[in-house]
Amino acid sequence: MESTRLLSCLATDFARLRSVAVHDLDAAVPSCPGWTVADLVRHVGVVYLHKVECMRQQAFPDPWPPDLDGEESIALLDRGYATVRSEFAERSPADPAATFIDHDQTVGFWIRRMAQETVIHRVDAELAVGQPIAPIPDDLGVDGIDEILTLFIGYAARKWPQEFEPALKDTAGWTVAVTCGGQSWLVTATRGGVDVTTGATGDADATISGEPGTVLRWLWARTGADDRAEALRVSGDQAAITGLRAVLAVATL
Repeated sequence: MESTRLLSCLATDFARLRSVAVHDLDAAVPSCPGWTVADLVRHVGVVYLHKVECMRQQAFPDPWPPDLDGEESIALLDRGYATVRSEFAERSPADPAATFIDHDQTVGFWIRRMAQETVIHRVDAELAVGQPIAPIPDDLGVDGIDEILTLFIGYAARKWPQEFEPALKDTAGWTVAVTCGGQSWLVTATRGGVDVTTGATGDADATISGEPGTVLRWLWARTGADDRAEALRVSGDQAAITGLRAVLAVATL
C-alpha cells in the first residue's frame, strides 16, 4: 500500500479507537487478557511515542519508556498520535529509521506498522465495550495479512528461532494456504522454522480464506461473536490449523 493511503487508514482507525475507548475506560479487553481499555489506549500512545524516537534517534530508545504515570490515558493517546503524525509529516517514507527488520530501515516501515497496530487495537476497543466492529478496508486487510505472515512469522521465525522453537519442536511439518482479496500465501512449517511463499497455495494441508478484514482478525485472534460465518472459511487438517495458531501466538504476543 502507498504510504498516503496507510496514513489515511491510520487517521480513520485512530479516530474510531478514541471514540470507542471513551465509552468505558474500565472495561476489560477480552483479546488482551489483564488489560482494561485505559491500559489499551496507554499502550497505543506509548507505541506512537516510541516510533517517534526510532525516527529521531535512528536507534531504539534506551531506556524506555519514560515516566508517564502522571498522564491521563486519553491525553497520552492524543499526544502520542499528534506527535507521530507530525514526525511522519516532516519525513519521507524513504528516510531512514531504526526498525526491527534488517531489510527495511525506513520511515515507511513505521507508517505501515502504525496503521496496522492501530486497526487491530481499535478492534480490541470495540470488542471490549461491545461496539460494532467497523469494517476493515480490503486493501488494509490484505496488507495486514501480508505483514503478519511474511514478517511476524516468516521473517521472525528465522531471525529469532529460539522464540518459535517450542511451537515447532513437535511438528512433523504442515502447510496452510491463506487466500483473500485475489492474493495468496503458503505457510510451511518445519522444526527448523517457517517459510512463507507469497502468490502460492500449493498442496496445503488446510486453507483459510474469506474477506480480508475477517481473515486479518482471525490471524490476530480478534474474531467476534457476531462475525458472519460466510466471511471466513477454515477447512482441512485441524492439526495444521492448530499448528498455525501456535506459531501466531508466539508472533503476536
